[in-house]
Amino acid sequence: MTDYIGYEALTRAAMRGVVREALRQTASNGAAPGEHHFYISFRTKAPGVRMADHLVERFPEEMTIVVQHQFWDLEVHDGHFEVILKFNGVPQHLSIPFAAMTRFVDPAVNFGLSFDKDEKSTGQDVVAPAMEDADSDYAAQEERPRASGDDTGSTVVSIDAFRRK
Repeated sequence: MTDYIGYEALTRAAMRGVVREALRQTASNGAAPGEHHFYISFRTKAPGVRMADHLVERFPEEMTIVVQHQFWDLEVHDGHFEVILKFNGVPQHLSIPFAAMTRFVDPAVNFGLSFDKDEKSTGQDVVAPAMEDADSDYAAQEERPRASGDDTGSTVVSIDAFRRK
């Protein structure tokens, strides 16, 4: 039977709306409310993604960022969001269309959304700006390095830490 209404597309749009609203609340507060924080995976070469070339070279398929303690200038628009994160101590501006997202997780409340991927990605690498209090359920199996007082480090962990078991 033909779906003339397009329920799958409507569902994806509604799920992206959930992410948009969570990010808008975070942007308006200057921080995520309570213990909330977000792991956002996206396709680095999707149309509209803007980020430094060296990050795209390092993560040619997919990257996961963490929006928790170390982010600046979060702006949320209807079709995309922009944020500044530090990678190896250097601030980097990222512009990510909601359509490029592949996964959104808020481990504080055990909430997650997965989006259909238009392209196959290996999903092997995750970038997480260093955090003082990494969640054990979502941290890599190996010990994660701790940030120094200047909060400039970054950590690479396997995306398997985000997969449902």
